[in-house]
Amino acid sequence: MNLRLNSEFGTLKAVLMHRPGKEIDRLTPYNKEFLLFDDVPYLEALQKEHDVFSNLIKESTGAKVYQLRELLIRVLYDQEVLLKLLQESLKRSGMVHLAEAILVRYSTAECAGILTAGLKVHELRKKLPNLNVGELMEYAFVISPCPNLYFQRDPMALTPGGIIFSSMRMEGRQREADLLRTIFENHPDFKDNINKLYPVLGHDNPPSIEGGDIIVLSQKAVAIGNSERTDEKAIYHAAKAMLAEGTVERVYEVHLPQKRQFMHLDTVFTILDENLVLTYPDAMNAVLQTSLYTLKEIKDDKVHIKREVLKESLLTVLEREIPHLEILHTAAGNPDYAMREQWFDGANVFAIGPRRVISYNRNVHTNRALRQMGVEVLEIPSSELSRGLGGPRCMTMPISRSRV
Repeated sequence: MNLRLNSEFGTLKAVLMHRPGKEIDRLTPYNKEFLLFDDVPYLEALQKEHDVFSNLIKESTGAKVYQLRELLIRVLYDQEVLLKLLQESLKRSGMVHLAEAILVRYSTAECAGILTAGLKVHELRKKLPNLNVGELMEYAFVISPCPNLYFQRDPMALTPGGIIFSSMRMEGRQREADLLRTIFENHPDFKDNINKLYPVLGHDNPPSIEGGDIIVLSQKAVAIGNSERTDEKAIYHAAKAMLAEGTVERVYEVHLPQKRQFMHLDTVFTILDENLVLTYPDAMNAVLQTSLYTLKEIKDDKVHIKREVLKESLLTVLEREIPHLEILHTAAGNPDYAMREQWFDGANVFAIGPRRVISYNRNVHTNRALRQMGVEVLEIPSSELSRGLGGPRCMTMPISRSRV
């Protein structure tokens, strides 16, 4: 499998997803903000909606749907890999010394569950009756859960030049990136096909960058959002690596307002075909500054790149990179409906092929506008999925598409 993508809309061949599990049941009204949620979803209904989503992908495209839990269990059979992940996961609670005890007392599948859903003191005490955890209370987490894990788009990104492994801004999400990187670097289906672009070798504490901020404009151009979750320094290093690899010739840094509705670049717009973009109407007015990175020279094995601040909006950049560009606004531009549907990620649809998308059924006005533009819209239920404030694109990590 060639782990590179040259478009956002080529017919889907393989995708990575995570069926929500016990980590969602860890959310309470009291810890949801700490765990980066605005609401407390109902797990059983969330799973049913997610199953509809993954089954629809299989039925409509024939694509292979990889499930994170299955991949994780496969790589955790390597005891060294498992021990390292447990040690990293225990650092926050200061209980790294418990890693080996957990490893020998839990099965591989149980450890996979612990790494995604977390582990509390009272749960561990069932296996270790004489457990000494100092001042930690019985219902404290020894390992925190990862309830955002069903948003698979953020922990990494595939580009025309290779893979960017995310360095997550929020500490509560960094373990998601660690899990994805561990899977891809160790699973037999993937490990021999990785060209890692980020983090840069030797960077132990890399600047933050998240997959939701990375959009492939074409085989030659990539856009990265400079957002509340992605740093300018990270964009520089990622751009340098892509330009040095040689496939990508232009990397655009898109400066996003520091607002919740602009958390990632893919909440602002998605590409649905070679000339069609869906966007939140306010975005085109708000995103007024972009920068362009290009390769200057490679001399004595050192890569030199050039950064040019453009006096151009995101719209101008898209018009230059996408010939005969057509722009469709969420809810066909109706300000009230657009604002309402953007809250539930109306612009964050998942393209499964040229002018074929999967969208939340609740975004009625956006879906109608898409169909009027000749886009095939497949709808999924969204009463619970949308509570995490991420759309169908956010929940999917395409790892193979037909070339366009």
